[in-house]
Amino acid sequence: MQRILIADDNRQIVSVLSEYAKKEGFEAVCVYDGEDALETAKTSNFDMILLDVMMPGTDGFAVCKAIRKASTVPIIMITARGEDFERIMGLDNGADDYIVKPFSPAEVMARVRAVLRRLGSGNDLSYGGLTVSLSKFTAHIDNHPILLTKKEIELLYTLASNRDKVFSREKLLDNLWGYDYLGDARTVDTHIKRLRAKLSALPHPDWEIQTVWGAGYKFDTTAGGKV
Repeated sequence: MQRILIADDNRQIVSVLSEYAKKEGFEAVCVYDGEDALETAKTSNFDMILLDVMMPGTDGFAVCKAIRKASTVPIIMITARGEDFERIMGLDNGADDYIVKPFSPAEVMARVRAVLRRLGSGNDLSYGGLTVSLSKFTAHIDNHPILLTKKEIELLYTLASNRDKVFSREKLLDNLWGYDYLGDARTVDTHIKRLRAKLSALPHPDWEIQTVWGAGYKFDTTAGGKV
């Protein structure tokens, strides 16, 4: 049975979400403040975490950031209506999605299923000495590990699993940050720059992450491809 951690200081919301989660076949564990959420996440294994932003003590941003240092468990942030900066901060701190209050519990469960499908459907891929595992969030070049963040792994996997296909910045934002992400498209450029820098530590002559000027980025398999 999959396990879900629900963290929100509103006990009514937690109760409703817990009931819906149980109907979806989850074992639901409920906490009501940031400290308990972080401690519970560290000491138990979960398949999904629903994490409210505004909680007593440690807020959801800090909890998400701390969890991301040790785990790639999917996290959906729960934010207040109209607080766009909360959505952006949550995603930038490693959340996989967010949902805005007030919400339908059925919509929350639909988001949960969508995130689990997206993150659980990826198989390992290999090409030109590169191996990426979306399920384990690891990457290797010629069996040498490359230390990437969760978002960098997702970005590399998306490009490498669609070799020679051009992705616009907007499409990458939609796929990896969520269709209603309100951050700047230059977020993609920043992640690409960091990803390239890390990949450049090891030779990979058979492929390159190429900039297609005016269009976006692609995983280029043309011999001698330039960035």
